[in-house]
Amino acid sequence: MHDLISSSSSPSIMDDRDNNIPRFDWDLSLSAVVSSPPTGTDAIGAIEFDPNGEILATGGIARKIRLYRLNSLLLGTSRDGHVESCCICTPAKLSSLKWRPDLSGRVIGSGDYDGVVTEYDVERGVPVFERDEHGGRKIWSVDYTLHNGSVLGASGSDDGTVQMWDPRDGGLVETVRPGGGGAAICSVEFDRHFLAVGCADRNAYVYDIRRLVDPIFVLDGHTKTVTYARFMDQHTIVTGSTDGSLKLWDIANGPRVVRTCRGHVNSRNFVGLSVWRHGGLVVSGSENNEVFVYDKRWGEPVWVRELGGQRDRFGSDRRFVSSVCWRQVDEDWCTLVAGGSDGVLEVFSGKRN
Repeated sequence: MHDLISSSSSPSIMDDRDNNIPRFDWDLSLSAVVSSPPTGTDAIGAIEFDPNGEILATGGIARKIRLYRLNSLLLGTSRDGHVESCCICTPAKLSSLKWRPDLSGRVIGSGDYDGVVTEYDVERGVPVFERDEHGGRKIWSVDYTLHNGSVLGASGSDDGTVQMWDPRDGGLVETVRPGGGGAAICSVEFDRHFLAVGCADRNAYVYDIRRLVDPIFVLDGHTKTVTYARFMDQHTIVTGSTDGSLKLWDIANGPRVVRTCRGHVNSRNFVGLSVWRHGGLVVSGSENNEVFVYDKRWGEPVWVRELGGQRDRFGSDRRFVSSVCWRQVDEDWCTLVAGGSDGVLEVFSGKRN
């Protein structure tokens, strides 16, 4: 058999086998590190790039939105020796951030542990909109879309509802209760007129926002809470779960699972999940403090990197990667940001091999 495979008469066999071997097509390396504050705790729960990919925002349990210019991070330069270009104090711990798509990176929305959606003017550092309609229950996820010429917002909460609202006046557009409304909503994400919802009842749901009576798909395949539901493209959704797996779903011909990805560790925490559509890549955090990148073609990770930082004062290492984010604007340059439960932020970048 070895002679047959190595013979010149069968190169196509080797080519097919090579195509089935997971590989990473990007030369990704560490480009910048932002250390955690010397005092207090600052677990990072959300990382988001603005629509132009120039400003990076982070939020977490320190009740602050920190804003960084990506060029300053990569060059290690900024005013007064601080890479942080702006810091907005918030009244509660933050679980989610999302930039308004209609305002060119001037306003960012947040969801917090008190059940409030607040939008901030990032130049002035002040709140410009507030919505408190989840009965004080924790909001896990916020997203926006442009629909019929105007912006539409959505928030998912521990109260078991997804609320869609008009950010111009805060008016409620619709309330959705996936699976009956009893289980916490962990994730909401729009893609055009579709809405994907990750739920603690072990399912993900896909809705057409033009007709919200029932979900058009129920993605039933995980054995524990679905913490994330992200669109890879208009036909593919990626879900992440505390069962330790990611699943790629074909919703054009199904829905059906076309790939299950395993390697990262996730049994209890939000570890982050981000999809880079241009590159066909998915990144997940992990409870062993590593970052895992998966290619949509394979189920095994193609790139794994431990996040830096220090052990706690007792010498133990209970850190984990708590948030991840791809920069979406480039096709020939790859930028990945990961944040940890210890507040460390790391930026990785590189070009195609």
